[in-house]
Amino acid sequence: MTRRWLWAVALVAVAAIVVAVIWWPQSDPASSDPAPSDPAQPSTDAAMQVASPDPRTRVLTVQSAALGRQAKVTVLLPPGWAPGSGPWPVLYLLHGCCQSSTSGGWLEDDTTARVTATARALIVIPEGGPTSWYSDWLDGPKWETFHLKELLAILERDFGAGDRRAIAGLSMGGLGAMGYAARNPGMFLAAASYSGVLDSQAQSDAILDITRNYGEDPAKLWGLDPSTSVWDDHNPANLTDRLKGIRLYVSCGDGTPGPLDPDGAGDDSGESFLLSEAKTFVKRAEQSGLDVTTDFYGPGTHTWPYWSRALERSLPMLMEALTA
Repeated sequence: MTRRWLWAVALVAVAAIVVAVIWWPQSDPASSDPAPSDPAQPSTDAAMQVASPDPRTRVLTVQSAALGRQAKVTVLLPPGWAPGSGPWPVLYLLHGCCQSSTSGGWLEDDTTARVTATARALIVIPEGGPTSWYSDWLDGPKWETFHLKELLAILERDFGAGDRRAIAGLSMGGLGAMGYAARNPGMFLAAASYSGVLDSQAQSDAILDITRNYGEDPAKLWGLDPSTSVWDDHNPANLTDRLKGIRLYVSCGDGTPGPLDPDGAGDDSGESFLLSEAKTFVKRAEQSGLDVTTDFYGPGTHTWPYWSRALERSLPMLMEALTA
């Protein structure tokens, strides 16, 4: 009886295994592979490494589907931040063109960290490439998608970012700040430009030449014809009607040597031209009924001391917009 009983138990066990194999849900080998990334969608689970060079600073290395490569982002944490805290306001700082460092100069000295030390907001300094022009290219990298979808999803998920945001940028980053705010209604409460490219079609040749000089095909940016709707959509001076309800700050020098320039500095024709663009933008913004604070401070060149000062001068307005 004992042997028959053992055989019966064995048969029952085998039958159970067979039934389990037949009826267990089968996985599709193709579906087990990661779904292909859609650059137009936020990559909320993007591969990311985080370094902490000091208690306040986090340096992110993000594998971006929108860019097709890794990109760096520096986050300066606000007083009182802790994992799981929030929601925190967010202030993006965008750098200018032709920068070699991933922070674009914002962190070359301690000015940015010092000026924002008491700001109760996440200070986000993303890599913007030397000639990204802060946009999704017709054929190429999608910087706007990276900054405002992929990165924003990471900030919300891992740093407690809320829905109150402001953005500021210098030179090419000024174009980015105003363009991002205009093309993404409801995303930003305030935007600031420091010596910014605010009338891109007025210097289309320069934009195409700079892009070409950095080894890129300028036709892949917005095309070679600056009269098209694509160029219109990336020209802040043409987008003022889309900036209603957003507090704006615009500063620029006149290109002559100023109090923050070294002895012997010469005139800066580039800054002078950018001042004319800034005035065009402000005139159209005022015609659109926008709230614009201007600081056309006269003597001053296209250099960092003036942009650091501009951040310090505009920060109270930016933080008021974020915390009001």
